[in-house]
Amino acid sequence: MDYHLLKIAFGVLGTAGLYSVLYRENKFYRFWEHVFVGLAAGYGIYALWTETLKSSWWDQMVGAAPEGATGNGYWLYMILLPVGLMGYLVFHPKHNWISRIPIGMILGFYSGQQLQAWQNQYVPQINDMMKPIIPNAGFFKENTAGASPEDVVRINSHLYGSQALSNLIFVMTVLTVLSYFLFSFDIKNKILKNSAVLGRWMLMIGFGAIFGSTVMMRFTLLIDRMYFVWIEFVRDGLGHMTGAK
Repeated sequence: MDYHLLKIAFGVLGTAGLYSVLYRENKFYRFWEHVFVGLAAGYGIYALWTETLKSSWWDQMVGAAPEGATGNGYWLYMILLPVGLMGYLVFHPKHNWISRIPIGMILGFYSGQQLQAWQNQYVPQINDMMKPIIPNAGFFKENTAGASPEDVVRINSHLYGSQALSNLIFVMTVLTVLSYFLFSFDIKNKILKNSAVLGRWMLMIGFGAIFGSTVMMRFTLLIDRMYFVWIEFVRDGLGHMTGAK
């Protein structure tokens, strides 16, 4: 058995061990769970250095540049090393207060970044919720196949009935879902009550769609693992080894 087949067999054992939890909790699963966590931790340390620290800190500090090029190092980046090491003093009973300094700096920078991230992520979504619902053309959109660029611009500038209906369903879904979260006061108006009930149903439909996509993603992973076991290992690996003999 060559090294490549041995490596694949190790992966097959790990796959069988991790999926054995579907039967019940067992020591075989626990063993491979610890192996997986250990490998993930080791790979995380390697990825931290190669993908983050080396490119964003070390190379910038020493002025590393491609072969044949010159670069100047930013030696002030050396300050980041003791600041980062201060975080590990959280494990020291007497001086663990020092670890709060880098943690506070990280939280401050992260909070500032999240304000910008919130704006970039949610403000466009709020703008997209404001959709027109009154059509100004026919019900179905004209076919743009073979049309001139001027005609394509003209066709796309109109709001057709089918698009308006879709926009209306979208706007009503947003408003009913928002009305469901009016918990600050007692809702006595029948319209708001019915809107809240409809919003709850819309939420359940959305959660069901998310759950369905999650299940399909898990099946995708299962299919990939079964392909690895039955095709790469059984057919290609063991089949070729048996044929060679």
